[in-house]
Amino acid sequence: MIDGSYRLPVSDGSGRDRILLREALDLLEQAGYQLDGTVLRNKATGEPLRFEILVTTRDHERIALAYARDLKRAGIETVVRAVDPVQFDQRRLAFDFDMIPNRWDQSLSPGNEQSFYWGSDAADTQGTRNYMGAKDPAVDAMIAAMLIARDRTSFVDAVRALDRVLISGFYVVPLYNVQEQWIARWNRVQQPKATALSGYLPETWWQRPDAQ
Repeated sequence: MIDGSYRLPVSDGSGRDRILLREALDLLEQAGYQLDGTVLRNKATGEPLRFEILVTTRDHERIALAYARDLKRAGIETVVRAVDPVQFDQRRLAFDFDMIPNRWDQSLSPGNEQSFYWGSDAADTQGTRNYMGAKDPAVDAMIAAMLIARDRTSFVDAVRALDRVLISGFYVVPLYNVQEQWIARWNRVQQPKATALSGYLPETWWQRPDAQ
């Protein structure tokens, strides 16, 4: 049996995995770039590969700086620019950036908002959340199939297909890949035996009547 499920790349944990670095450089060469000493350049124009990461919080800045450090090993120059929240939102809404940290909140029943997130029409409409500028007929088709589904099986199939198409597009660098949800509580606080599919809901917890 062949397991075709997606898995994140696995490194040796050293932070300097030479095998993965070589694989990355091979892919970049296929895309038209070549390492010239310590600088990755476009083979046709000689221009170095560089881009800017726009951030607005200290936490995001630390993550971006760590990412820039690793990209430098592949000859990629990255500038991390920290701006105030107002400027960050203005540039994000106007698509005036190279790379930004972002999260797309999802419900347990995806709907019309998927067109706002990933649809081709949203790619050229400022103020939408298609920040990567995705324009893929397959994405549009999966969103359409999801919206016209009239039974659970068809709906789940369409949502999973949309997920696969988005993953195969490599639009994002995923962060916070933690499967568990960590939470601390006093032992006098009780919670329902069944946990919601969306995770813990502290607002549904209560204090034991006999707690002191």
